[in-house]
Amino acid sequence: MKQQGAHPEDTEGTPDASSRPDTAEEPDGAHRDVAHIDEVEGDEPLLPARVHRPSDLMRLVGGVLAVVVLLAIAAFAHGTTSGLEQDINKGTGQAPDLLIKIAGLASSIAILLVPVAFAIERLIKRDGLRIADGVLAAVLAHGVTLATDLWVARAAPDSIQDALTQPSPGDIHALTDPVHGYLAPVIAYMTAVGMSRRPRWRAVLWVVLLLDAFSMLVTGYTTPFSIILTVLIGWTVAYGTLYAVGSPNVRPTGRTLMAGLRTVGFRPVTASREEAADAAESGDRGRRYFVTLEDGPPLDVTVVDREQQAQGFFYRAWRNLALRGFATRRSLQSLRQALEQEALLAYAAIAAGANAPKLIATSELGPDAVMLVYEHTGGHTLDSLADEEITDDLLRDTWHQVKALQSRRIAHRRLVGDAILVDRSGTVILTDLRGGEIAAGDLLLRMDVSQLLVTLGLRVGAERAVASALSVLGPDAVADCLPMLQPIALSRSTRATLRRLARERAEREREAVLEASRHSRPARAHDADDSRPAVLDKAGKKAVRAEQRAEKRAIDEAIEEAREEDLLSQIRHEVLRIRPQAPVEPARLERVRPRTLISLIAGAIGAYFLLTQLTHIEFGPLISNAEWGWVAAAMLFSALSYVAAAMALLGFVPERVPFLRTVAAQVAGSFVKIVAPAAVGGVALNTRFLQRAGVRPGLAVASVGASQLFGLGCHILMLLAFGYLTGTEKTPSLSPSRTVIGGLLTVAVLVLVVTSVPFLRKFVVTRVRSLFAGVVPRMLDVLQRPQKLITGIGGMLLLTACFVMCLDASVRAFGDESTSVSIAGVAVVFLAGNALGSAAPTPGGVGAVEATLTVGLIAVGLPSEVAAPAVLLFRLLTLWLPVLPGWLAFNHLTRKAAL
Repeated sequence: MKQQGAHPEDTEGTPDASSRPDTAEEPDGAHRDVAHIDEVEGDEPLLPARVHRPSDLMRLVGGVLAVVVLLAIAAFAHGTTSGLEQDINKGTGQAPDLLIKIAGLASSIAILLVPVAFAIERLIKRDGLRIADGVLAAVLAHGVTLATDLWVARAAPDSIQDALTQPSPGDIHALTDPVHGYLAPVIAYMTAVGMSRRPRWRAVLWVVLLLDAFSMLVTGYTTPFSIILTVLIGWTVAYGTLYAVGSPNVRPTGRTLMAGLRTVGFRPVTASREEAADAAESGDRGRRYFVTLEDGPPLDVTVVDREQQAQGFFYRAWRNLALRGFATRRSLQSLRQALEQEALLAYAAIAAGANAPKLIATSELGPDAVMLVYEHTGGHTLDSLADEEITDDLLRDTWHQVKALQSRRIAHRRLVGDAILVDRSGTVILTDLRGGEIAAGDLLLRMDVSQLLVTLGLRVGAERAVASALSVLGPDAVADCLPMLQPIALSRSTRATLRRLARERAEREREAVLEASRHSRPARAHDADDSRPAVLDKAGKKAVRAEQRAEKRAIDEAIEEAREEDLLSQIRHEVLRIRPQAPVEPARLERVRPRTLISLIAGAIGAYFLLTQLTHIEFGPLISNAEWGWVAAAMLFSALSYVAAAMALLGFVPERVPFLRTVAAQVAGSFVKIVAPAAVGGVALNTRFLQRAGVRPGLAVASVGASQLFGLGCHILMLLAFGYLTGTEKTPSLSPSRTVIGGLLTVAVLVLVVTSVPFLRKFVVTRVRSLFAGVVPRMLDVLQRPQKLITGIGGMLLLTACFVMCLDASVRAFGDESTSVSIAGVAVVFLAGNALGSAAPTPGGVGAVEATLTVGLIAVGLPSEVAAPAVLLFRLLTLWLPVLPGWLAFNHLTRKAAL
């Protein structure tokens, strides 16, 4: 359980000043007893010199949002900004001239001297890295101010320019700077070097800033919004720089821990670092040390610092957003709050009668860390015990400890294997109480029960885990936890384990199907060779069909034999044997799902883009002048696309499937893709349809995968071909345009990047392999029937042609000869928009497709007043109008058991 590390600062001389907090002083007696301090065994893993703090990223995001809000107010609340400026100018105009001159002179001098003085002070304390960070932040802030000034002068709306500038007092024909080119870098420098964390320097900083802002406002060289924007830019750039390059690591070392123990009355001799079993999830629970003393039993010490406390911040923040309020604790606590919560939980657990580590001392280790000292417990965690060591008595003892906690309304919140300790006498001790809750609600208590059921079930099986819980908690308490028995209510490590077991089960089922298929393949091939001369004979056809049915039965039996229940289902069935009336419907724990959030954001962006395009269009005259013949042609091409989609699917299905019913399934897909992403909804519906039509599940997935694979290849080839034609149609030769060449080079660079980065390469290969698993064997079956392959590829080409012609007819319905574009240009626009629509997480690609098609049509030369209504008509015919027929077809096929 303990692992010796290697940290040079624990065995060599005095640590470098840059590795510790500047204000952290060695406790009394630390220098007088250096011999003991140097005997730290903690050989800790080498601490990184710099860390990326989530708090810096959150401040960066907050600063960017504040800048956006400020510019929005300046753009849309022009009256408010003008009134505010008049009130401030009226108030500052009454200030005495002498005071104005003194403030201006003092601020001009101090704005330069204060950063220099702080830099000298840092250099004296050997903290030059902070100065380097500040200089880098200042340079970047200066670049951002120049870019902002250029944007305000040339491209910003007049309302923003009026809010950020005013006529210069020295030259009425010139305007003041929107952002102060010297103040923003100074603010970025001061923030990056950490002046704001030192009270005296912070006070000086605020005085200088207020004096400078006052003098600039009174003399008329700035506006209130300009000052606020300057401060926000400097602040945002500073935290962006800190997060990008990292902040100096101020974690306390092993020797700092030893010195801290001496301040609370202990006489430590050695200390060794204990590595956590699951660093990904338990990193925010603190570093643990085993400490021996000169006299008395050893200690278990937990050190919590700001960097480790921030680990998992984004995960906890997302859980707070996605789950209901009871689901998780605060995403980021102060060190004092973390110390008080863990101490409170430790005392409360012992008072409740549960076995928990006894807390005997707490202390701060400088301004950036705290420590909690426990009596040493020893023993092994549940994860490290052998299977034969996990007895029924041990299981019941674990449940007794949980029952003691719940009798006082205490929720543990993390009952995983490494939080359950078994000491040398076999007594169960619950550790890691830091994330717990006192006065917990029923939902949290039931989540603890469900978590422990799964934790024990992973080690001893569902039957023993449920039996031990029933013997201690009773049937009612265990049955009440069933609605909480869902992955979202479990810990992250438990969910990862369940996913791994699910992949292993799926692999075993796949191997069983392949084995059954291999056993039946020789007999099928022999029968096929015997019946090939009499292929037109009815008896031979019946024999072949009988053989296929026999093979299907053999594979279905193999699947049934290999099918295994997941652990959660096994636990539910064990509980339902005792309480058949127990509620099994999972409780609604999620407040928002990732897909819902992404869909809302993408939809809002797409809606904003469309509204900005539509505000400049007068639809009355446009509709009255529309060519309704082309509208009818667009409707015809839209309807023909469903026939083409059916051909594209059936071309990769060697089995006989009714054509008209397949067309109806494609119409039903127009309803499904409204409630799911286009690629996902279509794949799921076609797979289900083929299975209902008699195609085996594995072959159905392979057929749809083959269709998707060929469709992707055709899509890319057509995009390249039409892109080349579009680039050459306006040139005298067949050489492509620079835009086409640039696009091809960009694609080539992206491919090289993906293939050269191991993480990206593994990600792409895994996704492609899982999507098209079994496609190659299926394609071999299709290649034996060339007419099928021709039908499939022809259907794909016809499908693309229908959509291109539908979009072209929509363009012609609202345009004329002077605004027409080539069919090649329309094809490129559609292919690019369709690709983004398939990748977009919104239902039917809403937002992404409209934006891409509109921008694409404008890029190929179509006026915006024609492009926007043409795209709306195209989407109306291909997405929205088919929803009602799709719903009818979906219900019809469902009643016919075809879906």
